[in-house]
Amino acid sequence: MGGCFSKPKPVELKIEVVLPEKERAKEELSAGGKGSPRAYQGNGTARHFHAEERLPGPHPYPGAQDCVEAAVCHVKDLENGQMREVELGWGKVLLVKDNGEFHALGHKCPHYGAPLVKGVLSRGRVRCPWHGACFNISTGDLEDFPGLDSLHRFQVKIEKEKVYVRASKQALQLQRRTKMMAKCISPSAGHSSSTNVLIVGAGAAGLVCAETLRQEGFSDRIVLCTLDRHLPYDRPKLSKSLDLQPEQLALRPKEFFRAYGIEVLTEAQVVTVDVKNKKVVFKDGFKLEYSKLLLAPGSRNGGGLLPDREGALGVCGGTGGDTFQEVFGGACGARPHEAPGPPAPTWQMFENNRVKFYMQTEVSELRAHEGKLKEVMLKSNKIIRADVCVVGIGAVPATSFLRQSGICLDSRGYIPVNKMMQTNVPGVFAAGDAVTFPLAWRNNRKVNIPHWQMAHMQGRVAAQNMLAQEAEISTVPYLWTAMFGKSLRYTGYGEGFDDVIIQGDLEELKFVAFYTKGDEVIAVASMNYDPIVSKVAEVLASGRAIRKREVETGDMSWLTGKGS
Repeated sequence: MGGCFSKPKPVELKIEVVLPEKERAKEELSAGGKGSPRAYQGNGTARHFHAEERLPGPHPYPGAQDCVEAAVCHVKDLENGQMREVELGWGKVLLVKDNGEFHALGHKCPHYGAPLVKGVLSRGRVRCPWHGACFNISTGDLEDFPGLDSLHRFQVKIEKEKVYVRASKQALQLQRRTKMMAKCISPSAGHSSSTNVLIVGAGAAGLVCAETLRQEGFSDRIVLCTLDRHLPYDRPKLSKSLDLQPEQLALRPKEFFRAYGIEVLTEAQVVTVDVKNKKVVFKDGFKLEYSKLLLAPGSRNGGGLLPDREGALGVCGGTGGDTFQEVFGGACGARPHEAPGPPAPTWQMFENNRVKFYMQTEVSELRAHEGKLKEVMLKSNKIIRADVCVVGIGAVPATSFLRQSGICLDSRGYIPVNKMMQTNVPGVFAAGDAVTFPLAWRNNRKVNIPHWQMAHMQGRVAAQNMLAQEAEISTVPYLWTAMFGKSLRYTGYGEGFDDVIIQGDLEELKFVAFYTKGDEVIAVASMNYDPIVSKVAEVLASGRAIRKREVETGDMSWLTGKGS
């Protein structure tokens, strides 16, 4: 097989998005495909690509008639380190003053729309108060995750002590910017395709890897393959908002993949990885070669069940208001080594919402009547009425297909990687739920953190190192969940904590919990206390340790860098 992947014969694989060679060549010659050539340095070889206009979204300054300009404040209205939302008529802008300079950016986080003015400004970036995404205030670029898009950056000028902002009307309304990306250059156009990337898994890690490659100028072929029948979608929403429609879950539209030449093979199961010949074999016998490989297979249900989008939506769609639903397993809590559970009083929320816990027991029997679940018997002989049963018995890494590959797996089936997301096999990277990696913030301790934010960052770092950029993962974990309309946020890594210091009011569900180990704060959780978790995440990301005594005294000056 040659340097480029061959398209499969009409077999079991379903190709959701494939960009034909003639379509690629046609787009190369189109007006939209023209641009200034750029280059990336990969493996010592400079390669060029043509910058593609972002999709969708306007040019930030298409013309005077499409822009709006206004004086938004006096230069003395903001102190250094302050942020303010200002109105331009067509939309709001986040105005930031840092080191005596003003910056104007989109005011909402592109991830879920959080108001960034309520976030944290630190070290030349603003961190989202809800989920921790970080944006460079000079460029608007996304620097830490979750999310895929960056912020628009608008022009700022100072005249007669007044601050003026000029912005595209369309950009003000969109509130998000997709970074410019390379196009996939067709072999028929005379370009080499000796470097190809195959990505196994189309979750956050896989998608971010593909997008980062294009953003960094990679113009050869990229193929994403997934067991799922859908294009990449927002998996956390499956457990946060069960009333969403399928079209609301897609991370990118089909047109996005077609425009940037990212091919997606759906319902495609990899059964063998041949690292010697750089080839993968699918369940139906179809084979693909690669030059660089990312393994991001995620996890599977501990009971052997494969969760999918329809299954999650069906829990809500197939039940009525009087349905009795039972959840078995720790579905509502995080694993202790990832995130300490919320303080005990918060569990009262569940009882107040008609959720009852049966602790230290097991299910002995599921009883049906006329083909439908009716009762659940516990080992204590207690019988519980139930119409729906959700089994939450944990997850295991979906890596069994790698057992004979020569790619190292640990005793639990996880893929160990280094700081560059590199496995023990050169050219093979791994990211997402199925990996253990060195957590820089905890003295490079090897950990597994199966969370959305971490998968994003790991995918980016893997892509950067496929291009020989020598990037290292250093992000601070940031987790969140929602319970009965209340958001619980968390940052750090709490395994082995020996004490918890509470500030606020647990009964009122407005608190921050500092988890400590010895004299150091290793994790923080909060509810109705924004943006405390984002502030802590920034402190930890800066490399500063937070001492237990600092928290016990109630002196929060360390949050602003003024503490000892």
